[in-house]
Amino acid sequence: MEVPTTKRLHLFSGRHSEELTEAISVNLGVPVTDAHIGRFSNGETHCRFSESIRGSDVFIVQSHGGSDAGSINDAIMEHLIMVDAARRASAKRITAVMPFYGYARQDRKAEGREPITARLVADLFDTAGAKRLVSVDLHSGQIQGFFNGPVDHLTAMPVLVDRLREMGPNLVVVSPDAGRVKVAERYSQQLHADLAIVHKRRVQGKKNVAEAKDIVGEVNGRHCVLIDDMIDTAGTICQGAELLKERGAATVTAAATHGVFSGPAIDRLKNSVLERVIVTDTLPMPSEKRFDRLEVLTVANVIADAIRAVFEDTSVSRIFDGQNQQ
Repeated sequence: MEVPTTKRLHLFSGRHSEELTEAISVNLGVPVTDAHIGRFSNGETHCRFSESIRGSDVFIVQSHGGSDAGSINDAIMEHLIMVDAARRASAKRITAVMPFYGYARQDRKAEGREPITARLVADLFDTAGAKRLVSVDLHSGQIQGFFNGPVDHLTAMPVLVDRLREMGPNLVVVSPDAGRVKVAERYSQQLHADLAIVHKRRVQGKKNVAEAKDIVGEVNGRHCVLIDDMIDTAGTICQGAELLKERGAATVTAAATHGVFSGPAIDRLKNSVLERVIVTDTLPMPSEKRFDRLEVLTVANVIADAIRAVFEDTSVSRIFDGQNQQ
């Protein structure tokens, strides 16, 4: 007996990425299926998919960041519960789409007796039943090796480069530290711009604390763009911007994929010398985190193209001409 198979795609959203998932849905031409996510009185999360997903290709979108729906830990747990529900509902393949990967900065032991939490997160999704991960601009490329299945590492570079091209000539791409030089160099090549580097040092034993010390490269009278994967407390970006202005930069713009904006970030950015701050919508941006100089670009089309390629079993890296693998 032969039974012809028909591939079906189901798209689900966690409560931390509803707006982004709706935009992805429009790009794909596929509706978002209701996951009926709720919370019991004791805080436990529950979900029940509204229709059968047996034999379907399931994509579950959830960014691992704090929002009105809860903390980053709530987001991760909710994502895991949805993956587990899909596995137990006999989905053929489950892809966990995490535009922002939680705990990505804990990708190695910087000091003794520390965890490697980025690996733990990957193990949790493997155990829950995810067969594939999709993420945007991982803090460290080595995280791709933490998961036992395929990992599609997307990049927001095409979206950010298109916006930065509008800034015109006399542009200098600036790496905020030595660790981001390769990324900044790729941006400078795409923009046909010069490259500069902020030399900084981290204060040992303190989290989110760094000191900008000097600038390597010519920035006097130039339009400078600080490139990073995320802006968290904004200390590094604001210190780098001040140093660039001291060295004679005409304007300074910050561009990053993930706008985490935790702690004092908003006050620092509002009071900084930055002309504008450009981020993407990998993380939700509530009204209290928005300010006049902030621009939020969407990566919905980038993620939608990747989901389409995974569903159709075609190349994801071809979407970026291989730039996402560098």
